[in-house]
Amino acid sequence: MRGRLVLLALALPLAAHAQVTRSSDYLARMDADGDGRVSLREYQDWLSYAFDGMDRNHDGVLSADEQPGGRGKPITRAAYRAQLAERFRKQDTNHDGYLSAKELAAPPQ
Repeated sequence: MRGRLVLLALALPLAAHAQVTRSSDYLARMDADGDGRVSLREYQDWLSYAFDGMDRNHDGVLSADEQPGGRGKPITRAAYRAQLAERFRKQDTNHDGYLSAKELAAPPQ
């Protein structure tokens, strides 16, 4: 299930913003405060689009029928954001608490 959510988290924002073609464009979209880097909160907020899109009843929990394939263990929005935080930490290779365009473009370690 975790892998499906990660893939969906990446796919939905990209589909919704198809004009984003370079990692620098993607960073600019995620970078809400315009400082040229992506904080954990900006990363989570941007990628939570996938969760919010699947949560049809808006209860903050993805039930099995709201997940890809119609199955999986329920997951809360908080647990989903925790998964995103873990992925962010893996991508933050210089451990400065932010993602650069280079870190954002690299696959998670």
